[in-house]
Amino acid sequence: MIKNMIKIIAIILLILILLVGCLLLLMSTIPSVPTNYTKTIKTGGSIEAQYLQLGPNDISYQKEKGTELTKYFHIYYPQELKKTQKPYPVVVILNGTGVLPKKYPALFQHLASWGFIVIGNDDPSTGFGLSADETIDYLIKINEDQNHILHHHIDLKHIGLTGHSQGGAGVLTAISHTKHQQIYKTAIALSPTHEKMAHDLGWFYDLTQISIPLFMIAGTEGDFETKAVIPLEAMQQMYDKIPSPKVMMRRKEADHGEMLYSADGYVTAWLMWQLQDDIYASQAFLGNNAEIYHNDLYQDVHYDE
Repeated sequence: MIKNMIKIIAIILLILILLVGCLLLLMSTIPSVPTNYTKTIKTGGSIEAQYLQLGPNDISYQKEKGTELTKYFHIYYPQELKKTQKPYPVVVILNGTGVLPKKYPALFQHLASWGFIVIGNDDPSTGFGLSADETIDYLIKINEDQNHILHHHIDLKHIGLTGHSQGGAGVLTAISHTKHQQIYKTAIALSPTHEKMAHDLGWFYDLTQISIPLFMIAGTEGDFETKAVIPLEAMQQMYDKIPSPKVMMRRKEADHGEMLYSADGYVTAWLMWQLQDDIYASQAFLGNNAEIYHNDLYQDVHYDE
């Protein structure tokens, strides 16, 4: 009798373990960014709407072996690159906690469609800024490799950096005190872990050492976003410490996870302006009549040159 009960309990436990394993596997495949987000996200201005849409370029993708830290590099680029001799601006993307590139390929594809080489890696600990440096090392290496498709196509003078959550903290670390901090022309921090929490976690960025234009965005929805990761007061204090040109704003009714993609129209416009000298995109940010000041989907908007 007791043996039978033990067998039944063992079978039940095995079934539970299998169910949990299947659930975790399923969760790992669910994208953090909806594949059709460029068609579903609400916009509040013509510039935001334009750059939320897919750009004019078809996209190619390559997965390449990385280092022990980065594991793999994920590279998206315009297909036309194979037939041209020109260099392309680069966007480096740093992961948030638990969100590797396989969870948000739509975001990479969207940026690449606007004429960028977009690269990420599988580092789960981007807040330290180390994998950002290793990604730049890799870009420099393959740009000189005659056998690589990106040979002499990487514009090392036009590199931008963006990241969400822990990745946002990694952005601030990378542009304030890492080996390659001077190579970046601009950066975007999406819902970055606020300064005290980041430092408690060992992500020691120094906002006073930032010297490039920075775009910092957060959401207004949910306690995790507004009380834990990036409270408004902490965000304002961080903004005030940054000596370089900067923009700060918050997307209304967007929670922490949604901030990875919900402001992507303006993220893309910022990168088009900063890395491709797109005059129309710049009008979202420049002047008293800048679109960001009149977009009802955003609040707490500040811009300092």
